[in-house]
Formats: sequence, C-alpha cells, structure tokens
Amino acid sequence: MNLTEVNQTDQCLRFSCPERSVSAVYVFLYVCAAAAVLLTVCGNLLIIISVCHFKQLHTPTNMLILSLAVSDFLVGILVMPTALTWMIESCWMFSSVYCLCYIYSSYFLTATSIFAVALIAVDRYFALSNPFLYTKTVSVNTWCIIVLCNWVVLLFYHLALQYFNGYYANLVLCPGDCFLVLDEVWSLTELLLKFVFPFAVIIILYVLVFVIARKHATAIRELHIHTRTQTSKNITESMKSERKAAKVLGILVSVFLACLLPYFIYTVLGNAVQIEMGSFQKVLMLVYLNSTINPVIYALFYPWFRRCVRLTLTLQIFNTDSSLMNVL
Repeated sequence: MNLTEVNQTDQCLRFSCPERSVSAVYVFLYVCAAAAVLLTVCGNLLIIISVCHFKQLHTPTNMLILSLAVSDFLVGILVMPTALTWMIESCWMFSSVYCLCYIYSSYFLTATSIFAVALIAVDRYFALSNPFLYTKTVSVNTWCIIVLCNWVVLLFYHLALQYFNGYYANLVLCPGDCFLVLDEVWSLTELLLKFVFPFAVIIILYVLVFVIARKHATAIRELHIHTRTQTSKNITESMKSERKAAKVLGILVSVFLACLLPYFIYTVLGNAVQIEMGSFQKVLMLVYLNSTINPVIYALFYPWFRRCVRLTLTLQIFNTDSSLMNVL
C-alpha cells in the first residue's frame, strides 16, 4: 500500500465514523473504561513492585507471576485504552499505522499471558510431583532465562506473523474497523500455538495437580494419626503450603480459561459463519479484562500481596533494608 492509499484509508476512517452526542451514558462508559484501565495498570504495577522489591518473594514461581503481571500491565497501558475507545465509539478513530501497532501489541501481549499461565501450570506440577528434584534443579535464574526466551521467541513470531501475512493487504480499516484477516495457514498456526497446545498443557497438568493434592491431603491425615513429631509437623506445613499455592493458581487459571475460551470459540466460528464486529469486540474485551481480574485474585487469596500493597502505599518500601522485611 503506497502513501496515497494510506492517506485515502485515513480519510475513510475519519469520514466513516458517525458523530456521537455527549450524554450521561456516554460519559459513564468512559468513566468505567478509565476505572478499568486504572485498576489494571495500578494493580499489576503493585505486583511488579512487590515481587521485584522484597527478597522473600524472589522465588521461581513468583518469576512467572512477575512475567504475567508485566504482560497484564502492558495490556493496561498499550491495548485497553484503545480497545475501550473503539468499543464505546463503535468505530476505529485512529490512523492505519496506529492500527498496526495496536494489533501487534494485542496479539503479542495476549500470547505472553497465555504462555506465562502455561508455564505456571508446569511449575506447580513439577513442584508437587517432584518436590526434592524441583528444589535442587529449579532456581530463580532458571525461570528468568525461560521467561526471557519466551518473550523473545513470541516477539519474533508475531513480527513474522504480521510480515508474512501481508501487513496492509489483510488489514481491514474501513469503515471504522481495525482487525487483521489471517490466511488459512496462519489461522491454523495461531489456533494450534495459542489455544490447542497451551490450553491442553494447562488443563492436563492441573488435573494432575488436583490428583496429587488429594494424595497429599490423605498423607497429611495419616501423619496426624500416626505421629506428632516436629518433623511430621514441618512436612505437613510444607505440603499444606504447596496445596494452597496450587489451589490459588488453579483459581487464576480457571478465570483465565473462562476469559479466553469465548474468544477462541469466536475465532473458530468466524471461519464458518459471519460474526458481528460488535459481538467480537465484547469477546475480545473479555480477554483484556482478564488482566484486570488477576491482581484482584492475588489481593483476595495472597496475604503477602496485601502486606506488600500496604507497605508500598505507606511508602515504607523507601526505608533502609525494607527489601529484607518479612512479608510472608
């Protein structure tokens, strides 16, 4: 597409969007949108600060939670404001270049979230099934390297997706829309890479985690019946801690699946039936709102997160040696 065609497309965008009068409902929608963006950005920023600042939280699992929080934070900054404006206005009001940036950010950050959750499932399964081997072989640096590789690979994959799929050729902009039409090969690749493979890993591993947690519960009862020694008490506390972590992360994964499943169902149906753009936008927004829900889950189920938030908001993290404070 040459510069003249781009300018014509931009004119099409400007003139295709209907005028909207300011009303109470209109203002209310923008207030709700601003609140959602603010909650997403601030909530995930608090998770990032907590995990990075407090040394007690420098654990392998928390490195994966940090990766998920970073991708959710970027969704709140780069994707949600644009997506919410597009949905409220019922029309794409920005340029074609910005549309490309928006699509790339949306695809890339959604993928990093999906794979972060899949890696969390792998981590929890390994920690519960082989706790001694997990302690010896898995470290913070191990997961940091894996997470970094995950981000880099997905970064280049989505560059290839946009380039080889045809950039502007498959970019639908007028009237007032902004979405990328994938060819059959890339559609199948996306479906397998972002849905079939990670979701299969997540579901299978969490079923196994549930089975292991049930076995641990039985073992704990037997320990209480047969012995009351300090060793058995320590083992019991450790097993309870692992089960609780698995339970909370299971809730996180369940909410994640609930938010993303409708999107992928719509994506599959989109190849067979015609779907209204308004309906698809709402389903897509559900994917983005998962980034808002995650910090709420941490606040409800993780006492350490609530303590970290309190220390951060009261500015105690600026005290000397605050990173060594006990937050667990």
